[in-house]
Amino acid sequence: MIQILVRYCTLFILTLLVLTIISFSLAYLFPGDTLENLTGLVPQNEIQRAALEKQFKLDQSYAFQFFYYVGNLLTGDWGYSFTSGLPLREEVGIAMPATIELATYAMLMALFVGIPLGYYAGIRCYSTSDHLINSTSITTYSFPVFWFALLLILIFSLQLDVAPLSGRISLIYDIEPVTGFILFDVLLSDIENKSLALKDALSHLALPTFAIGAVTTASMIRITRRSVIDVKHRPYIAAAVSRGLSSWQIFFRHILRNALLPILPLMAIQITTLITNAMIVETLFSWPGIGNWLIQAIYQRDYPALRIGMMAVSTVVVTLTILVDLFNRLIDPSREKYERATV
Repeated sequence: MIQILVRYCTLFILTLLVLTIISFSLAYLFPGDTLENLTGLVPQNEIQRAALEKQFKLDQSYAFQFFYYVGNLLTGDWGYSFTSGLPLREEVGIAMPATIELATYAMLMALFVGIPLGYYAGIRCYSTSDHLINSTSITTYSFPVFWFALLLILIFSLQLDVAPLSGRISLIYDIEPVTGFILFDVLLSDIENKSLALKDALSHLALPTFAIGAVTTASMIRITRRSVIDVKHRPYIAAAVSRGLSSWQIFFRHILRNALLPILPLMAIQITTLITNAMIVETLFSWPGIGNWLIQAIYQRDYPALRIGMMAVSTVVVTLTILVDLFNRLIDPSREKYERATV
């Protein structure tokens, strides 16, 4: 157990080190002058340039600049946005929870809809209902997420007018951000008509969450169905049938858990897909998440925001992926034996 934790901590630190090196190098890879990319200022003379270079340690070696950059990251001094003039730490702290909120609700949709449908399709494999579920999941999985989101906007927002087109909540509600999750912030607020504000926030969440979650749900259905079918053809299932166990006993005693174990490691892969899709959908629904924030930074050439945004998104993805994989390793220690046997 200790060896596994040490291994994962080492992997986490080394991955973050590589990401930090890439993030640091972006200041020199962006087009234009490095000093202007970092400060947003154009030196008027050599004296001003020398003063700015000394302030941002550009007159030192690359190694010293890198350690200075790492120190600023660790202390929370991430710089300022050229566009808003606000600290990047505050802007990322506002935008990142909005993205995580969409990805979380989409993952819950995939878990509570995709896995039960996948189990049902696997148990009833090659039946009419299985073909219907499988065909629907394959079709949904084939949709590009941006096209599917535009289709939802066209139907439910523009034609039927049953869902808002953009934003997290109507402007008539003044919700102070506390947790960064709009539903929790509404519940924690002291505004009047809290139920109406909560209903309005849910209506804004519906379309972007469904646009992201539909693709992930379709993928989860296919993965679960395949896992259940594989388990059904194992020798211990045939032995359970020969002992006279009912279909429900076989399902709950043998199929349920054994089919779930291969699914859990694949959830770590879905995290990257979820956050990527969330960042794409945010730009279509004007959702104030990290994806929409980065797109605006690209348009306005806000290079410090791009550098910190890349670092923040990568850190969240790496952290969640490693935590999910570590959780899978803890609940299924047999994976260690099999992985070592296949090396």
